[in-house]
Amino acid sequence: MLQLTIIREQRQQVIAGLQKRNLKDAEQLVDTALQLDSQRRETQKTLDELKAQSNIDSKKIGELMKAGKAGEATSLRQAVANDKDKIKSLETELTSFEEKLTQHLYRIPNVPAEKVPAGAGADDNLNVYEYGSIPTLSDDALPHWELIKKYDIIDFDLGNKIAGAGFPVYKGKGAKLQRALINFFLSEAEKQGYLEIQPPIVVNEASGYGTGQLPDKEGQMFHVTADALYLIPTAEVPITNLYRDVMIQEDNLPIKNVGYTPCFRREAGSWGAHVRGLNRLHQFDKVEIVQIRKAEESYATLDEMCAYVQGLLEKLELPYRKLLLCGGDMGFNSAMTYDLEVYAGAQKRWLEVSSVSNFETFQANRLKLRYKNKEGKTQLLHTLNGSALALPRIVAAILENNQTKDGITIPKVLWEYTGFKVIS
Repeated sequence: MLQLTIIREQRQQVIAGLQKRNLKDAEQLVDTALQLDSQRRETQKTLDELKAQSNIDSKKIGELMKAGKAGEATSLRQAVANDKDKIKSLETELTSFEEKLTQHLYRIPNVPAEKVPAGAGADDNLNVYEYGSIPTLSDDALPHWELIKKYDIIDFDLGNKIAGAGFPVYKGKGAKLQRALINFFLSEAEKQGYLEIQPPIVVNEASGYGTGQLPDKEGQMFHVTADALYLIPTAEVPITNLYRDVMIQEDNLPIKNVGYTPCFRREAGSWGAHVRGLNRLHQFDKVEIVQIRKAEESYATLDEMCAYVQGLLEKLELPYRKLLLCGGDMGFNSAMTYDLEVYAGAQKRWLEVSSVSNFETFQANRLKLRYKNKEGKTQLLHTLNGSALALPRIVAAILENNQTKDGITIPKVLWEYTGFKVIS
């Protein structure tokens, strides 16, 4: 959530930033927030003045009674009673303005960082780096949804039988490959100083609002209505919410957490080859890294986190590219996002496997996540996260790129985790 002080003091910059997201109503969103804020502050001022006067008048009643001026005291008592009714009305009005303002601020996305290009969608993203060679496969190379049938390692029909479309069942070496990737990603994160967290995979409404999934993505989250809980779309939500309403001690910074969880998303896309097989699922596994940093460190940290994810892809011997997302393609909460995409040889297309984002103070403002600097001033922290990595498309690329006439070769870095070198 944007800070009101920034909206007030940097109105034009905020509008210009939001317009980079291709928001046509950026100015209206900002000015409505300022109008509600003005009404709230004016009501607060009137309320404070009336309360102060009422306190003065209440004390004066006693003085009038002592002075034998019962008539004046009675009159003033009635005025104080009338003021109490006005105070109650103003308090109700103030609560209404505060709620309207909060709900409106929830609708305003984060302002993109200066480096983020303007744009309407994926076609306006910037390709800033590429690694590796596009694999050359034989003419009879199969896409991963055919390979998983051939080697009987993932079963979509069984998943559909017990849950529905988009919930695959992993079997045999398919299940072991999943477990191997999870363990590899967690082990690598631990080497880089990340503390492993195993969080709940359901969150309450306050947690959804804390990291910005609510109200923005309410329709995309599975909702356990009887218990008012949501299945998590990413481990970012429970892990970052560990620090909701927390004043972090400066000596405990930076905070670096990693967690593996299943992730759940209702939206599974349209029909077509681009969403077949493992390309888009309702349930999938992911290892997530989260960092909490001081403002002056956060963009260097974003680069560091990207480099870490790129290193994982290189160890898996997967060709990839790094994209700087334009304003119109960024997530609601993000100030800057890099996407990492791997190339799937049989599909002949790039697949997103990681987003690494800096949210600046957007989440921290919602979470009331702060620290005191050396001067004793309370400041909001910056939150960052990244997929490190999401498994389905990694598995898809490994299967497609590494297929041979004798089977699918496993990247060498995974051998100690899989216990086998080939799926055949």
